[in-house]
Amino acid sequence: MIRLRPDRRLVALLPLAWLAACATVSLDEPPRPAPVILPRPIPAPAPVAPAPAPVAPAQPVAVPAPGLPPPTSSAEPERTPYGPAVAARFPDPAVDYRTPAFAPGHVGFTTNAELHAVLAGLVRDAETRREGPSVQLLALGRSQQGVPLEALLFTGPEAAGTSTRRVGDATVPARPTVLLVAQQHGDEPAGSEALIVIAQRLAHGPLETLLDRINVVVYPRANPDGAEARRRVSANGVDVNRDHLLLRTPEARAQANLVREFAPVVVVDLHEYPVMGPYLEKFNAVQRFDALLQYATTPGVPPFVTRAAEEWFRQPVVTALRAAGLSSEWYYTTTAEVSDRKVSMGGTQPDTGRNVDGLTNAVSILVETRGAGIGALHLKRRVHTHVIATSTILDSAARRAGDLEKLREFVDREVAGEACQGEVVVEAGPTPSEKQLTMIDPATGADKPVTVAWDSALELRPITVRARPCGYWLSDREEDAVRRLRALGVRVVRLDQDGELRGEEYREIGRETVQRPDVRGPIDEGVVVRTRVRVVPALLDVKAGSYYVPLDQPLANLAVAALEPDTQNSYYANGVIASASDEARVLARPLQKGTPVP
Repeated sequence: MIRLRPDRRLVALLPLAWLAACATVSLDEPPRPAPVILPRPIPAPAPVAPAPAPVAPAQPVAVPAPGLPPPTSSAEPERTPYGPAVAARFPDPAVDYRTPAFAPGHVGFTTNAELHAVLAGLVRDAETRREGPSVQLLALGRSQQGVPLEALLFTGPEAAGTSTRRVGDATVPARPTVLLVAQQHGDEPAGSEALIVIAQRLAHGPLETLLDRINVVVYPRANPDGAEARRRVSANGVDVNRDHLLLRTPEARAQANLVREFAPVVVVDLHEYPVMGPYLEKFNAVQRFDALLQYATTPGVPPFVTRAAEEWFRQPVVTALRAAGLSSEWYYTTTAEVSDRKVSMGGTQPDTGRNVDGLTNAVSILVETRGAGIGALHLKRRVHTHVIATSTILDSAARRAGDLEKLREFVDREVAGEACQGEVVVEAGPTPSEKQLTMIDPATGADKPVTVAWDSALELRPITVRARPCGYWLSDREEDAVRRLRALGVRVVRLDQDGELRGEEYREIGRETVQRPDVRGPIDEGVVVRTRVRVVPALLDVKAGSYYVPLDQPLANLAVAALEPDTQNSYYANGVIASASDEARVLARPLQKGTPVP
């Protein structure tokens, strides 16, 4: 188990890493070092309790989008699920946000139709101005119920000599891109409202100047069907935020398309976490923190990306929230089972947007506000928390734009250079420990320290480790698996000739089906399949038309997550690959010619 050494700073190590990237890597008799697991980050400052008085404005008042009514401080009225002593801990901030949900007399949150009108209005407004940023609407397809999936691309003026590139129908300056995503879970509305505010401020407000150094893609509602129904999952019952490797839903495929085409260096995923529910039942306590924060914590995330996430992004967000009188903690969950009193940091499986985006070598940050299960209660405070956190991340990305480009180039080369050598961690789990969490007494509203069994995702325990192959072979029957890999951006080659490959075959020796633990209780697709396999050395007889997935590419660890069969998210365990005989590990680079799959 390898931990981050807190006495060494990323800014000091990056030049050394940059030089190391230029070294030649020998593939003759490669060394087999111990697997590198996620390093332990520098400890965050202790969380600070919310201020007892209303929070002063931390940002200028938002400029309204074209056609929106004047602001108001109220949204849909809700019955308070707890007493006044607890409610008093979370006063509204003294700011005005001009999203449809805050319009006078508006009932409910911003609807899908209202959101579309806001996005279209920002585009029209940008087209009428002679100066300022470019705002382009990105049409990403439609949801399962036919609602347009839409994002906005914000780019700054093109300075003399600035190169550009085409991404679909969009022209993008050659600057680092930040992707902002909200409301993958339909019953978590604050992130969507916050990204309307962020979009307004990027178009004509205090965030506009950041676009001289970064591009920003704002995707404010990734699950419009769930938002319309106020339901966590998509129309077909799939949790969109657990679908980023399998890509079963058009909603997850739309987000994968953004990541593949724009190759963001930073991805921010906005959610809301349950305030009461199992915490009240298990600990007789109400949740306290305005924001829970975490970055990617799954095997295969490059250690330098983890350090950048901690030092360049999470720590500044903690500081900014504290300055606004808002509290924060590491992201954590607990299951709906009352007898299970364990509390766990965010998961280590490569299925969520947070972890899958980390395997693309992007800095991937999760921000969860205190809101799920309480309707519109404290909505302005929740939106304000998201606005401060997201604005801080955008500011950090703009200030670190050059460093982020160098970091991305380095880790892409480092990951690609690991093919055929060393070991790969196929699966890892959190480290059991103990932690004291501060919650709120539901009767008195006072802080309530609770000592819990704590699964830490900052230190991962290897469960399955194998020699890192040169790549994977897939039979010509696996067109569906190839399509999904290509949708993720993974490079795949179709072999043009028959031949032999030195490798390892998989033999299944058992499987089990278990219920997926989830903080909201059972959901339609809450079953996971776990298979057990044995790898057997073999000389593979491969035919022309079959596929090779090389690991000498930046997305190698994403391919590992999909193709090693004995994990709960693998293509084999989930039936995308029908037979263990249709895939194999390749231990020597193919000599046959091949054609890249488009």
